[in-house]
Formats: sequence, C-alpha cells, structure tokens
Amino acid sequence: MKILLIGNGAREHVIVETLARSKHKPKIYSVVSAKNPGILKLSEDFVVGNVTDVELVSSFAKEKAVDFAVIGPEAPLAFGVSDALEKIGVPCVAPSKSAARLETDKSFVKNLMEKHKTPGRIISKVFADADELCSFIDSFGKPVVIKPLGLTGGKGVKIVDPKLSGQLKSNEEAKRYGKKIIEKGISGFNKALVEEKVIGEEFTLQAFTDGATVKSMPLVQDHKFAYEGDNGPFTGGMGSYSDSNHLLPFMTTEDKDAAVKVMEKVVDAMNKEGITYKGVIYGGFMLTRNGPKILEFNARFGDPEAMNVLPLLETDFVDICQAIIEQRLSKIDVAFSNLATVCKYAVPKGYPTNPVANQKIVIKNIPKDARLYYASVDQREDGLYMTKSRALACVGVDKTLEGAEKIAQAAISNITGPVHYRPDIGTAPLIQKRIKHMEELRK
Repeated sequence: MKILLIGNGAREHVIVETLARSKHKPKIYSVVSAKNPGILKLSEDFVVGNVTDVELVSSFAKEKAVDFAVIGPEAPLAFGVSDALEKIGVPCVAPSKSAARLETDKSFVKNLMEKHKTPGRIISKVFADADELCSFIDSFGKPVVIKPLGLTGGKGVKIVDPKLSGQLKSNEEAKRYGKKIIEKGISGFNKALVEEKVIGEEFTLQAFTDGATVKSMPLVQDHKFAYEGDNGPFTGGMGSYSDSNHLLPFMTTEDKDAAVKVMEKVVDAMNKEGITYKGVIYGGFMLTRNGPKILEFNARFGDPEAMNVLPLLETDFVDICQAIIEQRLSKIDVAFSNLATVCKYAVPKGYPTNPVANQKIVIKNIPKDARLYYASVDQREDGLYMTKSRALACVGVDKTLEGAEKIAQAAISNITGPVHYRPDIGTAPLIQKRIKHMEELRK
C-alpha cells in the first residue's frame, strides 16, 4: 500500500508516525515545503515544494502510484488540491474545496448554521462596509470579537478584553481593527466577522467523518495566547492537553455529548446542501454556563491537538482512512487509549509578532518516554534551523496529567537556542484555574 502525505508541520509528523505503525505497513510518500526530519525519516520518498501547488502534488501522486492521500494543513484544501487528486483517481482523506469552506470562509458556516438552526450558534454578523460595522458594534453595546473571514493561521482573531495584553482594550479599538480588515482585505476577503464575546472555557473536539457517520476523539484544550497566564497575542497554539477519561477536568459527559451533537448537525446540514464532508472535522468550542457554543470549525486535524489524540489511537489509522474513503465509517470501532497527554511548543523568540528567523537550535538529552514532533524547521548539513513559526512540539503521555506534564517539560527544557515556550501548560495550578472558572459560571 502506498499513501501520499501533504504537509510539513508537527501535525503531519504525527500523522505519518500513526500511519507508519499500521499493520498494513504502508509506504509513505510526502510533499513537504521544507526538510522536516521527522517526516522524511518515515517517508519512502519525498518532494520539496509548495504544498498548494496542484500540478506538483498531482504529478508526484501519479509518479508514485499512490492508493490514497492524507492532507494535513488547510492551505492545500483552499487551493483545491483534494479535488485535483480525486480527478486523477487518488481518493483523499480530506474534504473537497467546497466542503472545506467550513474553515476557509467563516461566513459560509455561519450562514449554514443559521439556515438549518443548528445548536451552538452565537450572535454574529459579516460586514463589507466599515460604517455599518461600526454602527453595529455601537448598537450591540457589549464586548465583541473581530475576525477576518479567511485563513490566518490562528493569528487574526482579536477580542475585546482590557485585562489582556496584546488584545483589544475597547469596542473603539475593535471598530478600528474591523475597518483595517475590510480595507486591506486580510485573508483574501474585504469583509470582517463580528461576534458576541462568549464567556467560558475553550475546548477542541475533533472527529472522523465520512459524511454520514461522525466518530469523535478525546477532548483537548489548546492554549492560543503566547505567554504564561493566557496573556499576549493569539498564536497558532502554544500547546495543549487531554485527560485520561477523554473529557477535560472542567467538563462533563453531557457537555461532550452536546458538542458532538453540534458537529453531527453541521455535517448533516452540509449533506442537505448537497455537500459531502469527509475527513477530519475540528470544532473549536466555548463551554459556557448554557452549554457548548461553536467558535469556529476547521477542516482538518488541529495543530497541536493532533499530537494529543493520534498517539492514543488504538484502531488502525489506515483502516479508518479507508473506511472514510469508502463511506463505511459506521462499520468500524474507533478506540483510544485511556491516557493523559500534554504538548508544549518551542517557538522562535518574538513569536508570533516579531519572531527571530533562520536560527539554529540543538536538541539535548530528550527523555526516552517523551515524544518530539518537528514543525517549522529545516534540516541542513550543519544542523536544525527554525523558520519564523512554531518549531518543535514536545509531548508527554502518561496515566495522569501530572505525569504527562513532567515528561513534556523535561523534554522542552532540553532544547537550546533562541526559543520560547509556555511552562504553565498542563500544570495543576492552570488546570485548577479552569475548573474554578467553570464552577463559578455554572453557579
């Protein structure tokens, strides 16, 4: 069996690792944008180029006569890479360009959920006129969230919260940011999305789907803020954790069931619109006093959340991929180990606003029980170099969150170079803060 992987980050590294441990012993061929040593080590062959280059990806797939493809990041989906591969007879574990609008066009999913009255909706409106945006924010009278409509790598969202550094201090600042989005066409749209600011705890639910059946994965909590204590600008994610019972310490089984229902309703709504969504679907939720509310959908595994769930996957990943392609996901059980995980990301100093670039890093004495996933790095003759984005993900897996955090911390503290990371991710004080917050909200 031959499998094509598209993508270059830590998410794709763990995807390759999970495919490679399959009983089918597949040969993996990769299209990467830089020489990621983790991916290349597990690949039979590879090509370095733009992962959104439809011709490059298609010709490599034909040359290697692959059986199917797995697409990691969102950009190739936006450029129609999955559609091009399907046209040449290479099925994809990924949505089509049309289905991927779930992520690539935030107005699409907002309209879809409103039309089909799916649960988990929040107040939101899209604006192409700056004056109308300002009038709406004034009349709304409460703190808002502003987002570009397209892809921004998790860095385009701004929330009104005067207590947080790197965020908007007032709705007046929100109006200025909204105008900037509209005038400059950030992320390819001359439109801005304004949402109500919902209060609660964020969590991630990921699931496999073949367009009819949805099989959920363990819940994960990501940490979007750059600095300790949830301060600073938004990032692509500084790290994440999951618990051994597949819930989160501040959540109940009922909370998860409600989130899964939202996801199922959205997949069903897409079917009603004549769009079959297959692959991995990601729901970014806020758990409020009134249950889970959807903040965003992504059309692929999360990064870092993939590193929390895939190491725990007990069901053969290749079998899952084939079941998605053949639309028989309901026929197989998807099981995960009852273990806790903690992921901490090493990033270039200054990330995300002014990161150092082209800097060498050295990995020393990583504990044997730690897992290391390479992200935006390039393997050169004289060593490993960072780009301007997240560099290395260190993951601990253990029976307890405490044990998993210790493993991840021991690993990341042995990476030397101009790097930064959040030491508080997965620690008892931060988790207890989340628990207390939800207890207060539920009262």
